[in-house]
Amino acid sequence: MAGSEESNEFDHKAFLEKVSTRPGVYDMRDQKGKTLYIGKAKNLKNRLSSYFRATGLTTKTMALVSKIADIQLTITHTETEALLLEQNLIKDRRPPYNILLRDDKSYPYIYISGDDEFPRMDSCRGRKRQKGHYYGPYPSSGAVRESLHLLQKIFKIRQCTNTYFRNRTRPCLQYQINRCKAPCVGLVSKEEYLQDLEDTRQFLAGKDQQLIRSLIKRMELAAESLDFEEAAATRDKINHLRAVQEQQTVTKSAGDIDVIGFAHIAGNTCFDVLFVRAGRVLGHKYYFPDFKLEAGQADYLEDFMAQFYVRLFGSRDLPEEIVVPFELSGAETIENAIKSVSGKRVKIKSKVRSERHDWLNLANKNALQNLESYLASKSHLNQRYLQLKDLLRIDKPILRMECFDISHTMGEATVASCVVFGTEGPMNSEYRRYNITGIEPGDDYAAMAIALDKRYKKLAETNKGEGAEPDLIIIDGGKGQLGKASEVINALNLEIPLLGVAKGVTRKPGLETLIYNGQELNPEGAEAALLLIQQIRDEAHRFAITGHRQRRQKARNRSVLEDIPGIGSKRRSALLKFFGGREGVSNATVEEIKKVEGISLRLAQQIHDYLHND
Repeated sequence: MAGSEESNEFDHKAFLEKVSTRPGVYDMRDQKGKTLYIGKAKNLKNRLSSYFRATGLTTKTMALVSKIADIQLTITHTETEALLLEQNLIKDRRPPYNILLRDDKSYPYIYISGDDEFPRMDSCRGRKRQKGHYYGPYPSSGAVRESLHLLQKIFKIRQCTNTYFRNRTRPCLQYQINRCKAPCVGLVSKEEYLQDLEDTRQFLAGKDQQLIRSLIKRMELAAESLDFEEAAATRDKINHLRAVQEQQTVTKSAGDIDVIGFAHIAGNTCFDVLFVRAGRVLGHKYYFPDFKLEAGQADYLEDFMAQFYVRLFGSRDLPEEIVVPFELSGAETIENAIKSVSGKRVKIKSKVRSERHDWLNLANKNALQNLESYLASKSHLNQRYLQLKDLLRIDKPILRMECFDISHTMGEATVASCVVFGTEGPMNSEYRRYNITGIEPGDDYAAMAIALDKRYKKLAETNKGEGAEPDLIIIDGGKGQLGKASEVINALNLEIPLLGVAKGVTRKPGLETLIYNGQELNPEGAEAALLLIQQIRDEAHRFAITGHRQRRQKARNRSVLEDIPGIGSKRRSALLKFFGGREGVSNATVEEIKKVEGISLRLAQQIHDYLHND
């Protein structure tokens, strides 16, 4: 169903007369047919009418309504069905007025292998393909590393790869520092190792008290048997576990829970998700969704949960229960949507007591503290941008900066980087690298010219290049690189200010030379602006050198056999296995090469000629 009119102004009154009162999804579009905003409603007529009331609309909502030229409707049987469709459409169309959480990376787990004689412990992400036990999810890789370090210290389970394990002939450093019992060389019995492994599993499953009672019995038995060394080792293990318990309370009855904290200050929102697994708080992760339309706090929370648990379902395991800071009218709809995508029944609760109430207070405090820190850093960043604008005497605000750097090793594997900063800091999704070819090795001027031409040529021709036109381009280099950059920008008929950042005589941070409009700038009194320049310059350097190293390593790992016509991966593999490596192939005669399976006399001659430049 559509509501577009012949005139440019959207006739909302005529449209609303025909709108159904059933559940569904609405797709607001502009004059060009592009989606502005996608929403769902239990009653479409009531929900859409709220956008066109005479009073009470916020500035953001009025801006959206002024752009509407058409509204497409999809009727659904239930509100749950509408929520699922809404999330799918948001993911596909990415409307500018909807929030879009960027949390597609899967959460890390602690993994204990299930098919090794001496199972190993490791961290992993993604699908649980390997046989074994998985514990988590943890909110970050740092939390996993910290837990693995603790487990290795207490239980001494190996964390090495199977290849490393199988090839050991003597104990490694982990054994020397008392972090492993060296099962690789038989210094621990299988029975003792598997007992340590079972203790580790109990600890990860939250059965701390049960584990400590078991260890106390073992300590007493060892003492009675006059095995005082074993008794002392078990005692130390118990003390470690009790120290951990003091730092973190484990609640047996809690199970797997997500606790969501909420804070809202001056139009900015923060959600802090506390992860509780097997009664143990594993950590937390916070989010700052950019809500384009003003709404109530319950609406914000419902939008966040719909994306976090429905659209991004595949990136995490779901808890049994979700604790939220206030009551949600759409809680049942979200529960049904989660069940629809996962098959798992999850309960959403707002009225909680005891440890759940304490966790909720903690999550709310975390959300508030993180939001206050975020706003403070955002304020400092704005001050840096304003100071940079004043330093360069640019009339319009600097909202977007792009910085270029070149990296190579003696002219090998030259890579140019372009990093982008906005008013809220790095815009990682818009970073780009350019592989530079066809120039004299080590010619940074030519490399810079190619990178800038690649970046801005399409923008100059059609205004549809990568990203938007920046308000300032920063070149990591002196007058030579800046002059070459100026030539390219002028040739493209673009009017973008250029700032050069040359290393000073001492090449120390903070003592760089700034070149603008052909003159050296004195940054005295503009320390905040200089910090911003250093930050984007350092990020461009990091991004360039990382790309260069990757390209250089790839080139060095490349086999010369890959360049021979008619030699694919299978024949290349057969040659290397037959002769034991590239040197063996190079030293082989045509008759010897012909003996390899799949290699004809003609192809053997071709390989020999290529390797010997005949």
